[in-house]
Amino acid sequence: MMIQVLKSKIHNVKITSTELNYIGSITIDEALLEAANMIENEKVLIVNNNNGERFETYIIKGVRGSGYIGLNGAAARRGQPGDELIIISFATMEFEEAKTHKPWLVFPNAFNKL
Repeated sequence: MMIQVLKSKIHNVKITSTELNYIGSITIDEALLEAANMIENEKVLIVNNNNGERFETYIIKGVRGSGYIGLNGAAARRGQPGDELIIISFATMEFEEAKTHKPWLVFPNAFNKL
């Protein structure tokens, strides 16, 4: 049996920018992606702690070390600069493997830095 489990989480980063006139997605500082074992184009679930919005999109790699977290396209309507987000990705694996799986958890500081 295959199940979905938490693979990676970036906890409580702040939106730094929104860009409505964009194709869509979330741009994330490359250093945060690397720490969370996430990659460009990976599907993610976004939770906005300020307004309760939950939505799915895909990752675009941002400038390493910039602290940049940008909502693009339609996602830009789901939050505003300063809102805190939780960025989550999942993996599908065998039930027995999932029992011992350890997710990558990242807790950036107030400036979205490691």
